[in-house]
Amino acid sequence: MERPSGIITITTDFGERDPYVAMMKGVILSINPGARIVDITHQVPAGSIREGGSIIKETYQYFPSGTVHLAVIDPGVGGKRRPIAALADNHFFVGPDNGLFWPIIETQEHSEVIHLSDKMYWMREISPTFHGKDIFAPVASHLSKGVDPFLLGEKIDNPTTIAVPLPRKENSDLVGEIIRADHFGNLVTNISREEISEFLASRGCVIKIGSLVLKKISTTYGDVPEGEPLALIGSSNLLEIAINRGDAAHDLGEKCKIGTKVTIRFANSATN
Repeated sequence: MERPSGIITITTDFGERDPYVAMMKGVILSINPGARIVDITHQVPAGSIREGGSIIKETYQYFPSGTVHLAVIDPGVGGKRRPIAALADNHFFVGPDNGLFWPIIETQEHSEVIHLSDKMYWMREISPTFHGKDIFAPVASHLSKGVDPFLLGEKIDNPTTIAVPLPRKENSDLVGEIIRADHFGNLVTNISREEISEFLASRGCVIKIGSLVLKKISTTYGDVPEGEPLALIGSSNLLEIAINRGDAAHDLGEKCKIGTKVTIRFANSATN
């Protein structure tokens, strides 16, 4: 395992109105005043484990090895779900065992998961409704200081899984789905640049999303007139459905929403 980078990222569904994120940061800095804290987002839809997991998976790879990723999307807080730390791809992940880190764990050939059971690395008083402050923040801070993760509890081999939608081939078509909408209303799919490479290299393809049909994969938003829909590869290297200077999530409404199927086919085979 890489040495800690001293960086701790935080991802939550807490929003920015309440003091909860600041409380966690206060705990982190009380334990490790030298920690560098980076907010990924606090706008994950409340309780959306799958969307939170996809955001962490998209983001963690841009940080140095040894970064600690603290994530709290935890609708089961105080219940039977375990607090865990996962070690994968030379990064640390700290949060609830509810499937939040499964999109990362399942794609790594070597990963280890620890049930956080040693209370020496927790706060003294534990709120049953705020493990982010009392368990996950102090553990993340100790990891950022170089504490051996295997001192935090026992290794487990049965982390909670969730169904992660993956693109699939149907004959010569590639079929994926919309997994989230970003701040601009761009609809992000689970189809990566690598998976779509043969279509990008072809002379033509058709993208079908609900009743919307797009006849190419654009390079930039400005490739179509203002107000027109398009498909392009976004900054996360995932296929997006967007509207030039518009809000696809709002303007396309029921045509294109989270979970809507996205089908890509070669132009000469697009018969329906």
